[in-house]
Amino acid sequence: MQVRICGVRGSLPAPGVDFVRYGGHTSCLALAHDDAPAPMLILDAGTGLRAVSEVLGGRPFAGTILLSHLHWDHVIGLPFFAAGDRADAHTTVLIPEQPDGQRAGTVLTRMMSPPFYPITPDELRGSWTFASIVPGQQRIEGFAVLAREIPHKGGRTFGYRISDGHSTLAYMPDHCPTALGLGEDGLGDHHPAALELASHADLLVHDAQMFPGEPDAGFGHSAAEYAVELGRRAQARSVALFHHRPDRTDEALDGLASQLDHSGYSAVSVAAEGSLLDL
Repeated sequence: MQVRICGVRGSLPAPGVDFVRYGGHTSCLALAHDDAPAPMLILDAGTGLRAVSEVLGGRPFAGTILLSHLHWDHVIGLPFFAAGDRADAHTTVLIPEQPDGQRAGTVLTRMMSPPFYPITPDELRGSWTFASIVPGQQRIEGFAVLAREIPHKGGRTFGYRISDGHSTLAYMPDHCPTALGLGEDGLGDHHPAALELASHADLLVHDAQMFPGEPDAGFGHSAAEYAVELGRRAQARSVALFHHRPDRTDEALDGLASQLDHSGYSAVSVAAEGSLLDL
């Protein structure tokens, strides 16, 4: 499995000279099979989704965009996805099934329609399908995908475990474990859903919006230390800290990386936009 990191930020994009090395786009990963010429499964549609069009090099997208939840920083790239907004593209968008039963297209239209945006999802060019996904195991674009609900403030949120039969990625970009209890170290409970998704994964991409000692400020995210400890307990082979706060400069993220060098868990990195990982 090839994993391309196209966006690493949470909440808002972070443009400017202080955000060059780690990147300023919001959440988006593009996954491809080892023998495939292009990504077929995209995780989240933040502003990093624009980079997927560049990866495709002028080719249309044919595949699925799998959303973890519907906050702006994870969906705002949809109307700017050039490789999907063309007559020869075929795109499926899957969202977590909504508690009130609303259809996926209806929910997305609330975000993308006048007066907030000039067109609706149905007006995108090409073939677009909008549907919901439920917790459990499914097959998507040749990948085995396990969806589990995880706590995060302000709407139903899923974490995903994705395997191609040889390697496994766990993806939890927004996760508030303290909602289920403070746990042994006060950073949140290592609950069964999180442990199941991360168990023996080759790579765990996890919310690390908070730095050591920082309060959550009510946004419902994880501390970097929690992500590291979850990886350790779940015996994940590596952990990529993700969903960086928009004011985290390159210098600040370098500082986090330096702290983690002394964590005793060697396979931890700070996710950087543009990275291509072969699992």
